[in-house]
Amino acid sequence: LQCSSPVPCILSLLQECILSGIMSVNGKKVLHMDRNSYYGGESASITPLEDLYKRFNLPGTPPESMGRGRDWNVDLIPKFLMANGQLVKMLLYTEVTRYLDFKVIEGSFVYKGGKIYKVPSTEAEALASSLMGLFEKRRFRKFLVYVANFDENDPRTFEGVDPKKTTMRDVYKKFDLGQDVIDFTGHALALYRTDDYLDQPCQETINRIKLYSESLARYGKSPYLYPLYGLGELPQGFARLSAIYGGTYMLNKPIEEIVIENGKVVGVKSEGEVARCKQLICDPSYVSDRVSKVGQVIRVICILSHPIKNTNDANSCQIIIPQNQVNRKSDIYVCMISSAHNVAAQGKYIAIASTTVETAEPEKEIKPALDLLEPIEQKFVSISDLFAPTDLGTESQIFISRTYDATTHFETTCDDIKDIYKRMMGSEFDFEEMKRKKNDIYGEEEQQ
Repeated sequence: LQCSSPVPCILSLLQECILSGIMSVNGKKVLHMDRNSYYGGESASITPLEDLYKRFNLPGTPPESMGRGRDWNVDLIPKFLMANGQLVKMLLYTEVTRYLDFKVIEGSFVYKGGKIYKVPSTEAEALASSLMGLFEKRRFRKFLVYVANFDENDPRTFEGVDPKKTTMRDVYKKFDLGQDVIDFTGHALALYRTDDYLDQPCQETINRIKLYSESLARYGKSPYLYPLYGLGELPQGFARLSAIYGGTYMLNKPIEEIVIENGKVVGVKSEGEVARCKQLICDPSYVSDRVSKVGQVIRVICILSHPIKNTNDANSCQIIIPQNQVNRKSDIYVCMISSAHNVAAQGKYIAIASTTVETAEPEKEIKPALDLLEPIEQKFVSISDLFAPTDLGTESQIFISRTYDATTHFETTCDDIKDIYKRMMGSEFDFEEMKRKKNDIYGEEEQQ
């Protein structure tokens, strides 16, 4: 097996974990260092509950009503996986699925006029939904049929729409859809965070709605999946994968310096030793001089003793509050999980509300979401800076991930992974090509 020089992936987020797994499978020699004592940094799940109280500097210990501390696995940054989405494809391609068990999230809801409604995403649900009037339902059903039949490679399915030129605003006009329907279609089905997409070519939006519908078709209740025992299981799965393919892992490794010669990374210094490398992947916290702050996210972790009202007593769900409904520029998200996922004590629920900060009073901004969750037993509030790389790594060969955004799904995280892969390897991330490479390096036998 021909290996290149080691690529130390300084892991702190899930992106680095997944990339180290993919690079290992691709025959790269990977050294993975982390200053933490656990995998995944901010994408970790905190257990026991006492540790969460300490992390947020709450006085005292959790009350007895919270049950056993070790029954809790609380994600700091919760996100769901789209059943047909990119992360599930990455998990299947790398076979990390053998280390994880998933459960389907029970419902996807959208906020309108102070109430929440189930997101209709099939023709039957559209016709039964109380979100729209009778005539609106018919128009929306026509639109869903159009999207389901749309094939970007077959102009006969376009019905006069040019997917590369016609804006999404014009497609909505074509089907005569009203503002509320546009809100939930763009934000709860296509999962856009703002309304910028309306004036862009419609192909991307139509494909996003198709992804939602196809993901929903796989399991029926919602298009989302979530791993038992919390998201902390994901980085651990990719860490195992990397180790199987010869990657080296080092936890509790303080990073003293990134060694650069002639503008290019040549190694990472830790505890007086230098691990030499040709490329480096890391999160923004390791290279503050090569990133810029692009915003903030507020997240509120809430412990409840009841399911969220008007969700049919679901033990897990997602709620999207489209920005128009609350006079904002960006959406507010809620995701809720419970003891059914082995992340909370029996009879307890964890709901996390998140949004992009737009004013000097973030806690006021997230209030519409918290109002849906009352009564709340305990809150943990965090406000995090969002960073994006200013150095794309072309010269330095340092490849930096972006901070997690406010969304409650992994699609934007996967876009970041594919972007880093392209910058590192000079080619698009292609699942079929990756499979072929894997077979070339390790042979067909091991894939069985």
